[in-house]
Amino acid sequence: MKYFIIGSGIWGTVIAERIASEMNEQVMVVDKRDHIGGNCHSSLDEETGIECHRYGSHIFHTSLPEVWEYLSLFGEFTSYRHKVLITHGGKVYAMPINLFTINAFYGKNFSPAEAEAFLAAEIARDHIEHPANLEEKAISLIGRPLYEAFIKNYTHKQWDRNPRDLPAAIINRLPFRTCYNMDYFNDTWQGVPKDGYFGLFKNMLKHPNITVRLNCDYAAIRNEIPSDGMVIYTGMPDQLFDYKYGELEWRSLRFEWETLNTRDFQGTTVMNYADLDAPYTRMHEFKHYHPERMEPFNKEKTVICREYPATYSKGDEAYYPVNDERNNTLYIRYAEEAAKTPRLILGGRLGSYRYWDMDKAIANALHVFETQIRK
Repeated sequence: MKYFIIGSGIWGTVIAERIASEMNEQVMVVDKRDHIGGNCHSSLDEETGIECHRYGSHIFHTSLPEVWEYLSLFGEFTSYRHKVLITHGGKVYAMPINLFTINAFYGKNFSPAEAEAFLAAEIARDHIEHPANLEEKAISLIGRPLYEAFIKNYTHKQWDRNPRDLPAAIINRLPFRTCYNMDYFNDTWQGVPKDGYFGLFKNMLKHPNITVRLNCDYAAIRNEIPSDGMVIYTGMPDQLFDYKYGELEWRSLRFEWETLNTRDFQGTTVMNYADLDAPYTRMHEFKHYHPERMEPFNKEKTVICREYPATYSKGDEAYYPVNDERNNTLYIRYAEEAAKTPRLILGGRLGSYRYWDMDKAIANALHVFETQIRK
């Protein structure tokens, strides 16, 4: 055994599959959890038969043909297209902000051109020419009233920081439209795996050259790695190097699950909560991802999950990097340390300290395989 991959999330799984199938090498995949798939993991709820995304909703979407072609080797996808609603001031609006949202919020019936002109006037009130933070960037895109209603408090809950103290680039993840397009994503290919994420990852890791060890962390197998072995590490780099340069900052999440005796609780997969009086940011209702599964979909039971942002402490699950200047500078020191360590590669959302979508993680894994492993 020459290749040891720490973490079975989407990045590590792609690397393992490529080494096994393209290089015909033996690979060991190690994961501290009791399942494969990392934060993409899904499983069937025993009571209801509903497939639940155990770490919050994951919808695959991409406009990268090489990523779509690669992932399609391991399973089919549904035609699901993600649509999100948001509750503010006791009313429900469309999210991301689009013409439905604008007209409902302002009590207008704008055409696209009228909405653009109206928002241009709203934006001009703040005279922001060079946005320096998330708040200024958002206001420069949608104006202060929409920002304060739908972005400000939601962002504060998610990051536990004033949006003025967050990088402007974070808001780039959120689309904004002056048409009635309700799709959350603009990508060419969208959907969820027909057999669930567990089925997808199982297919990716079923190659005979791949051995998977669960409930096992890096420390437990460190002494098993031969001198010529390569470690591909997808965990937290500060933890890997025993915090020698200090701790990187992360955000964590807490999930509150509930099974209800009703056929449909909120009428959609994800409802966001913009206001501070709701301590959670999102509520998921998973049966809506698979309306084609008639038996669980029509059952008079449903599973919901409230998602609470949380401060990260050692031992918690790290979900999001906090990519401000201080943390990015600190990460560079750890990346340089890794580069000096023979036969070690950092990768994945945690290892790269990046807030990646799934398709970007896959694209990066394919690139790293070609340029650093198979070279």
